[in-house]
Amino acid sequence: MHRLVNCIAALAGVLAASAAQAQAWPAKPIKVVIPFVAGGSSDIAGRAIASKFQEYLGQPGVVENRPGANGAIAAEFVAKSEPDGYTILVGSIGVFSINAALFKDLRYDPVRDFAPITLAVTTPNVLVAKPDLPVKSMKELVEFAKKYPGKLSYCSSGTGSSDHLTGELLKQGAGIFAVHVPYRGGAACQTDLMGGQVEFSFQNLGAVTNYIRGGRMQAYAVTAKARHPQLPNVPTTVEAGFPDLVVTSWQAAGAPAKTPREVVVKLNAAAVRALRSPDVAARMNQIGFDVVASTPEEFGKFMKEEVDRWTRVVERGGIKPE
Repeated sequence: MHRLVNCIAALAGVLAASAAQAQAWPAKPIKVVIPFVAGGSSDIAGRAIASKFQEYLGQPGVVENRPGANGAIAAEFVAKSEPDGYTILVGSIGVFSINAALFKDLRYDPVRDFAPITLAVTTPNVLVAKPDLPVKSMKELVEFAKKYPGKLSYCSSGTGSSDHLTGELLKQGAGIFAVHVPYRGGAACQTDLMGGQVEFSFQNLGAVTNYIRGGRMQAYAVTAKARHPQLPNVPTTVEAGFPDLVVTSWQAAGAPAKTPREVVVKLNAAAVRALRSPDVAARMNQIGFDVVASTPEEFGKFMKEEVDRWTRVVERGGIKPE
């Protein structure tokens, strides 16, 4: 009986200490780990969130870029960090879903090892082609590919990237074959597309809008349910007859899995408030990002769905990492 009483007392003490810790949080700066180099989409989203922590939480957000291994180095680091709310990850669709589908020896599990904070921003991809390709729509591109199997090539920012797997999704859904040409980053892919070395690609909307407007690329479709205000004259993949080809590239925030719920709620509130602040929202819109700023539960459900979706695409395509 005394042992039971002691156990209950000890448990009560642990819970009280945990509650006190959560109530006092944050008591020091919060490290915001970015799994890629400065200047990319994850870096932009992460710095936007971190920039408001001092104002909203009373402690600064300190950004740390840890690139490498498709973002897996940073993700593993955060997943194994102390779950106290002082280390979080802001990463991409690749870090939180595609890596789990692509790498069998991945040393973290995005669903199991992270407490979701928020789905921060999304951006659709755009099906673009070299300027002199003699087809004028997504339907014509598919018909051309069926007529001349293997004649078309499409570039991506790397094997397993969002743009690569969107192309794979098109091939599987339309029953066509095109040669995949992986690059080390989207900029090189875009350069060779405009130069005519490859025929088409799926690129993030914000990265190619100016090239499309300048006539250096043709735009056939936006991978979204509704037309995007930055490219109002470009039809969606749904309009083009491919309702399953609705794909967004996205950035999100997560904390180590056992981070106290009270802390996750505070992190979510600060991140959402930051993303919806007028200056941040205007900048996100300017570069082609749509602010989502979801709840932790919404992001958790979305992440699981994305892992399942891209696992099916990778398995059907027999895709192997480079």
